[in-house]
Amino acid sequence: MTELDTFPKLLVDRAKRYADRQANREKEFGIWQSWTWAQVAAEVEQFACGLLAMGFERGDKLAIIGDNRPRLYWSVAAAQSLGGVPVPTYQDAVAEEMQYVLEHAGVRFVIAENQEQVDKVLEVADRCPLLEQIIYDDTRGLRGYDHQRLSSFVTVQERGRELLAKKPQAWHEEIAKGKGSDDGIILYTSGTTGKPKGVVLTHENMVVTAVNSIEFEGLREDEETLAYMPMAWVGDHIFSYAQAYVAGFCVSCPESTDTVMTDLREIGPTYFFAPPAIFERLLTNVMIRIEDAARLKQKLFHYFMGVAKRVGTRILDGEQTSFTDRLLYRLGDLCVYGPLKNTLGLSRVRLAYTAGEAIGPEIFDFYRSLGINVKQLLGQTEASVFITIQRDGEVRSDTVGPPAPGVEVRIEDSGEVMYRSPGVFREYYKNPQATAETKTPDGWVHTGDAGFFDDEGHLRVIDRAKDVGKLTSGAMFSPKYIENKLKFFPHIKEAVAFGNDRDHTTVFINIDLEAVGNWAERHGIPYGSYQELAAHPEVYKMVHDSIEQVNRDLAADSHLASSQIKRFLILHKQLEADDGELTRTLKVRRRIIADRYRMLIDALYSDQERCHVDTEVTFEDGRKGKISADLQIRDTQTFQPTAAAN
Repeated sequence: MTELDTFPKLLVDRAKRYADRQANREKEFGIWQSWTWAQVAAEVEQFACGLLAMGFERGDKLAIIGDNRPRLYWSVAAAQSLGGVPVPTYQDAVAEEMQYVLEHAGVRFVIAENQEQVDKVLEVADRCPLLEQIIYDDTRGLRGYDHQRLSSFVTVQERGRELLAKKPQAWHEEIAKGKGSDDGIILYTSGTTGKPKGVVLTHENMVVTAVNSIEFEGLREDEETLAYMPMAWVGDHIFSYAQAYVAGFCVSCPESTDTVMTDLREIGPTYFFAPPAIFERLLTNVMIRIEDAARLKQKLFHYFMGVAKRVGTRILDGEQTSFTDRLLYRLGDLCVYGPLKNTLGLSRVRLAYTAGEAIGPEIFDFYRSLGINVKQLLGQTEASVFITIQRDGEVRSDTVGPPAPGVEVRIEDSGEVMYRSPGVFREYYKNPQATAETKTPDGWVHTGDAGFFDDEGHLRVIDRAKDVGKLTSGAMFSPKYIENKLKFFPHIKEAVAFGNDRDHTTVFINIDLEAVGNWAERHGIPYGSYQELAAHPEVYKMVHDSIEQVNRDLAADSHLASSQIKRFLILHKQLEADDGELTRTLKVRRRIIADRYRMLIDALYSDQERCHVDTEVTFEDGRKGKISADLQIRDTQTFQPTAAAN
């Protein structure tokens, strides 16, 4: 593998070795189209030579904007072929967010999926002085545009074919110039604490990491996976690009974000990744369907899920169980688990990962009890994903496993987790200060996570180091742990806990509009908006009961019994990335929320029962508006620590 040290070199090799095997699929107009490895190599060659003919030079940056599309993945390989650096951006970013990346990275060329993305680039083009060419994939709606610096993907390929007619070896000659130490991609972080940072990863970072992880998990060229996560996110780049090129497996792209679940069922992936938010959403959909089912089906579901909860994970891990339990589990698989996995599109999954932030243990155990081999890993953009990873047969909900192959991990005296590996990033682009603050001269990287190794050598992450705090009593306060327990309930979409340097814990709640809306319809409760539904007394009661259940669980935890929730409110709006409250990868921006809703937090720590709030919101088209509401504040019951907690 040493001579295959860049992805374009790997592509040329795969085009020879797996010429007729499928490399990519895409669903369009309800029909799956496919390309073999040989066809993908030809497509990349033509596009790369088209870029070359347009003046693309070594070191140039190619911004990639859009949903998961084969042509956009081919653009990554094309830019790398020429010694350029692809810079994927989040497709749902507003124009101003996009401008920051285009300007900061010094982008000369952009490839955009469609008219929507082209319009956003054109809106900020005058503020990006280095930007020269915009290439688009989907031609719909763009015929009447000024094409002085607009070109279609097909047009660029035509120019590539013209160049190849004169210089047949042009592509291969450019590929031969590449080295594993070359910059392979710049991925911008989600920016939970400020402006996103451009993480520079080399080809070697990603190739070695992909090789190690493939060997560890035994991934093969016949794996099937669905690419639906943002291309700007490091997980998608590793799972849908780097590992695919190294192992030679097929990556499919859904028709749209709205059809992902349908397309997932049709593809039936063997290898799957989803952040906790996706697994939470899938579970919410399951519970909604069960609530709508006939009484007999509900009883069957709850009975056999009880069996699965008792023995499912033990069977998956190869542990000994009684003949009766195995028989009951087999019956459950026929009646419940099998049909449920088929509905979710996870029937063929051999390996599934979740990462990005902590997943609630109840949610994690739910999937594993069905026989789905879901494993947790600790990953970062700066690590080319893998820091720790769980081994088969050693999977637990409260750890993220031992260090991944080739990775060293240590715990600082402060409790912070640090690592060193072949996947460690080169630098933050144009930000030497941040690089020096994050990476030591000898290659150790600060994760920002607080954790410890247990007796079996598995890492247990408590929370983000900056988020772990203490109540005024001195008891530990871990907001993410509390929030994950709340989000297990299908009617709670998001929770934000407060308590550091306070006497007790309080929370903001976002209800899940789909789940609670379904419940409201079944109970004949009319509503006209999220705000109206969130304020309904019955919704408040439902959330109140869930919080008290979480308090009972916390009472049994010796570390967190003091963190039981004493007061809560249901927010009048959903937390949104467009409003800066969430990152583009749906992580809570605690500092922004604390600043924006300071009045509400103060009210939670007073004796007020209501609080008025005015909030500015951003609509999808970029317009600003305002939402006003009088929010209810409710007290909840707390419980004495149980014997297990003492």
